[in-house]
Amino acid sequence: MAETRYSKDHEYIRVEGDVGTVGISDYAQSQLGDVVFVELPAVGKALSKGGEAAVVESVKAASEVYAPVSGEVVEVNAELEGAPGTVNEDPAGKGWFLKIKIKDAAELDALMNEAEYQNYVKTL
Repeated sequence: MAETRYSKDHEYIRVEGDVGTVGISDYAQSQLGDVVFVELPAVGKALSKGGEAAVVESVKAASEVYAPVSGEVVEVNAELEGAPGTVNEDPAGKGWFLKIKIKDAAELDALMNEAEYQNYVKTL
């Protein structure tokens, strides 16, 4: 079963084996407003934990999406280029940004689980 972890920057990573699916949380998309553009990384790009992985633009602002862990991009959600609003409609499902081959699974330990993340969001 996939385990989902969250960063304080509101990215999620759903881990299945050594690959993680990365996107932004429902809280993050609600703060952004209507997403109008998504810039995705190239497949094969090496990402560093905390480094820029993608860019999401909404009617309010442009925001970076940070890599929750280090690794290599193995797939991107190309459907977002033609339908960026999917990020608002289904952020944890069809609105994912990229899949990353996780370089160091220990980096996942620094991320929050679902309950910890929900408590964190309540403090904002």
